[in-house]
Amino acid sequence: MKLSDVRTALAELNLHPSKSLGQNFLVDSNLARSIVEQLELSQEDHLVEIGPGLGALTEYAAGGVRSLTLIEKDERLTGWLERRYMGDDRVTVLHRDALEYDVREVFPRMPAKLLGNLPYYVTSAILFRYGDDPSPFSRMVLTIQREFAARLAAGPRTKDYGALTLLVQRRWEVKYLRTIPASVFMPRPNVESAAILLTPRAAGALPDCDARRFTALVKQGFSQRRKQLGKMLGSAVPDWPDAARALGVSEKARAEELSLAQWVELANWLPKETEKKDMQLLAQDVHGEMFDVVDEQDHVLRKASRHEVHKHGWRHRAVHIFVFNRAGELFLQKRSRWKDMHPLRWDSSAAGHLNAGDDYEETALREIHEEMGVEVAQVKLLARIEAGAMTGWEFVHLFRAEHEGPFRLPPAEIETGGFFPLEVIREWIERRPEDFATGFLECFGRWVCVER
Repeated sequence: MKLSDVRTALAELNLHPSKSLGQNFLVDSNLARSIVEQLELSQEDHLVEIGPGLGALTEYAAGGVRSLTLIEKDERLTGWLERRYMGDDRVTVLHRDALEYDVREVFPRMPAKLLGNLPYYVTSAILFRYGDDPSPFSRMVLTIQREFAARLAAGPRTKDYGALTLLVQRRWEVKYLRTIPASVFMPRPNVESAAILLTPRAAGALPDCDARRFTALVKQGFSQRRKQLGKMLGSAVPDWPDAARALGVSEKARAEELSLAQWVELANWLPKETEKKDMQLLAQDVHGEMFDVVDEQDHVLRKASRHEVHKHGWRHRAVHIFVFNRAGELFLQKRSRWKDMHPLRWDSSAAGHLNAGDDYEETALREIHEEMGVEVAQVKLLARIEAGAMTGWEFVHLFRAEHEGPFRLPPAEIETGGFFPLEVIREWIERRPEDFATGFLECFGRWVCVER
């Protein structure tokens, strides 16, 4: 939109830009087009736009996507947008605060991208809400305050590099696209802006790590950035000299001197003796895993190794557990990219095979502990499911448990996870069944039938 278009629209609405809402309307059409082009939109995409205002960016995006959700807090602008896109079934206009929008609603509409000209006072909150793990977005283009953009895109040993930088960059590649002068907005803000591009970090670009430990270490390390890390991290890193040698940094290093990769390595670092014991336990578990091979009635025939069972497609036993919170939402895990079966597919809260001689209920309790890092007092049997192609020739007992989290998800086994409303899961399965492991689809379908 040109400056004259914005003035005309505001006059028709009798609207004066609100400072409390951070309303600064973009009036440079070429710049608007350039910003939208960074999204690389296709007709397969669902686009969410935060704070569309009068649609300066929207007009260059609406024709290039499958569907579009506009989230606008100002009711006067919401009405204007509804009239502008009346009759276009692809466009949904929501009168809502972007911080109150349930991002989980986007998962059934993937592939999805995010666009926003963000008010400065909510940039951080919106970034973490929409970019938090798990996020449905494959690309985000945001116009934000220049100083904030510089912090997001910063590198080590610079004044802008800090905890915010690392917490975002662990999951997102951040590209500073361009500085945007105040003169292209009406009214003119007191600060310059910048456009940034965020894309998910490629699989394997960084080692997996415990996100909670990474976050805790980074925040602790930067809480007093001029102090040496050895003094700041204290008991969190029990042998700092040994850790510093492993990282290849000075024992006197400060937080800003460590790169993102080194912070990830620090989150994974363990004293040598602990690491040795953990590797021994892992090796024993991998080579000693034996299953009961069963017949069509789930009667034990013999024992065989995991490798043999899967190689020959023999019937065996497993559990799936649906973990609900008090709101009635179901926790789903996204399987690790390293899984030999259904990598990067969404699955039950926890699931696992029965080892030889074990029973279903004790295995369910064990899997919750191993995959989610919590203990539950009891599980409730929901359904017994026959072995078949959908379950991978597993006889499955489906259990229910309740827990509020937070959970400690092993990164080698689980990519990410989160609680989802049941109506979102149902829509997601209907629209995109390929996003889910077949065993989960079988369990969810059976549970829905039982609930009815």
